[in-house]
Amino acid sequence: MDAAEFAAKVRRHDPVIGYWIQLDSPSSTERVARLGYDYVGLDAQHGLFGYSGMLAALTAIDAAGRAVGLVRVAANDATVIGRALDAGAAGVIVPLINTAEEAAAAVAAAHYPPSGIRSYGPTRSMMRIGPDPADADSSVVVFAMIETAEGLANTEAIAATPGLDGIYIGPSDLNIAVGGAGPTDPGVAAEFDVALARVRRACAANGLAAGLHTRSGEEAAKRIPEGFTFLTVAGDMAHLEAAAAAHLAVVDRRRTAAGAP
Repeated sequence: MDAAEFAAKVRRHDPVIGYWIQLDSPSSTERVARLGYDYVGLDAQHGLFGYSGMLAALTAIDAAGRAVGLVRVAANDATVIGRALDAGAAGVIVPLINTAEEAAAAVAAAHYPPSGIRSYGPTRSMMRIGPDPADADSSVVVFAMIETAEGLANTEAIAATPGLDGIYIGPSDLNIAVGGAGPTDPGVAAEFDVALARVRRACAANGLAAGLHTRSGEEAAKRIPEGFTFLTVAGDMAHLEAAAAAHLAVVDRRRTAAGAP
């Protein structure tokens, strides 16, 4: 799937499923990208790679030939957004959007003049997206993250931002924003669900894709009937740790049963 096809799916609100990458490991990223996910999201905000690692990961995703590469950029900054797109990302997920003005700035940074402020230059992305600015603009998707109390309060205004393709919820930060003591505090489950519903309604009212980071395939599947159409499943660091722990638990049980020290 190329960037234009992916953008069309997002804008039709077809369910698209992605996987999250934080490790600087292009070879394992390429293997994940071959599995059939619609997109592979690179976490340049909290991930363990720099620009060269992001570039290598995007190249690996393209080499796999199935998914598109998206980047959660480190900040709502025109240079940061432009560099991610220049490296070949099919879209950006922009964190910590609190107002409609901030959402508009993110959209502008991802598009060329006259609709935006992205700078035009000889970049890797031109081999895949464009190279005409209008073609690039139509193929790039932009998601704003709502994950703070201020962002939640401004949900409807953010969702009405022209040029925005969707809203992506960061559940850990949003859980804290609605009063949780931590990212998975079950004591605010009701408040969290109310926040999810508010974002979904705002997306539906403005023709946007509603996105959510989930912790498992089971959770992602459950969210589709609720109206979420852009869903990320867990990620490489979490799955690596969980798989290693599960294997160790099996061995520990057997050696304990055998009376080994």
